[in-house]
Amino acid sequence: MNKKNEHIVTDQEVLVRVEGVSKKFAKSLKRSLLYGVQDVLYGISRKAQDKSLRKDEFWAVNHVSFELRRGECLGLIGHNGAGKSTLLKILNGLINPDTGTVTIKGRVGALIELGAGFNPILTGRENIYNNGAILGLTREEINAKVEAIIDFAEIREFIDMPVQHYSSGMKVRLGFAVAAQLEPDVLIIDEVLAVGDMGFIMKCFKTIDNLLSSTAIIYVSHNMPTVSRLCNHIILMDKGKSIFYGDNVGKAIDLYYSSFTDNISHVVYSNNSIEFISAEIDKARKDIDGTPQLDWLDDFLLHLKFKIADGNEPPLFRILIYDKEQRPLSIFEPNYDSNLLTVKNNLLDFKVQHKKIQLSKGLYSINITAFKRNTNEPILRVNNIITFQVLHEEDHFQPFLLSANFLN
Repeated sequence: MNKKNEHIVTDQEVLVRVEGVSKKFAKSLKRSLLYGVQDVLYGISRKAQDKSLRKDEFWAVNHVSFELRRGECLGLIGHNGAGKSTLLKILNGLINPDTGTVTIKGRVGALIELGAGFNPILTGRENIYNNGAILGLTREEINAKVEAIIDFAEIREFIDMPVQHYSSGMKVRLGFAVAAQLEPDVLIIDEVLAVGDMGFIMKCFKTIDNLLSSTAIIYVSHNMPTVSRLCNHIILMDKGKSIFYGDNVGKAIDLYYSSFTDNISHVVYSNNSIEFISAEIDKARKDIDGTPQLDWLDDFLLHLKFKIADGNEPPLFRILIYDKEQRPLSIFEPNYDSNLLTVKNNLLDFKVQHKKIQLSKGLYSINITAFKRNTNEPILRVNNIITFQVLHEEDHFQPFLLSANFLN
């Protein structure tokens, strides 16, 4: 591995260059130790090791390459186990790759693991000085920033307590404060920010916005709206490989979301008086995987069928739309009027219409719950009765794109 840190950089220079980086691991600790001993004893050359995998080995990162300049924010996304954390550890110098090179210019601030970089027996204040020294700052430079770091972290009353006694939230506060306030050229942030409370997270995002003009940022998250908001470049990883790399953030997010789509409904509860049969979205075209697609402002027409037991009247339906992170976004007005629907030959066949759908571009799913009228007793709940996609030429991290007229 050729990893260099240079402190004189210009605005247009590439601050992070990753070229063909790969890293493999053995699935068991025993075999990993065995291979390590064999490599040392028998002097197997690095070149020979890298050509093939031995028994129980796998590529955690497989031939990944990218460049990042000052003012750019690279989103790193993918399922758990895709190789994101391993790649971050390589970038931060915690582990060495088996092949490829990493070149980083300037100071690197990293927040990639809870408490990473902290000495647990030292106080928060002492750890600030340790981290500053690692970044190459003099004691005088750290003295000038230490109060701002403590204020940002909002843990002044605990700053002289050993870090091992900090809560997870306190560690995140101090870790981000140190990583951001010491003005790194490259800032690496993992999903660890999700541990903090909402107020602090919003303050972190505001700080990231301010840092972007002078810093290259690598941001790892499963929160796609945040990725869409912050990042202007993106890598989608799967099984260690980079399957998408570029500046079309929306396309990568669509690919990420589409990997979750199974279009299989899941019955959570049923008292056997009603049975879910099918759900379709009328007048929607379908992609190659069969997912219904609507353009923004198309009419939404959900066609539902249920089997109803003898003698039962149509229930009250609550139909909810969820985004792909399973956050509830909206609910259709329930069928409070008992005369709206009728059962014929034990079949309840009806449609729910919503004019000019104004959901933002993205993938959505529908959950439905049926209640017995008058008693409000739940008799059926089905999750993901159907998944559908709203198409638009622009990406928005807000859940709704509202139609508007601008008037003089």
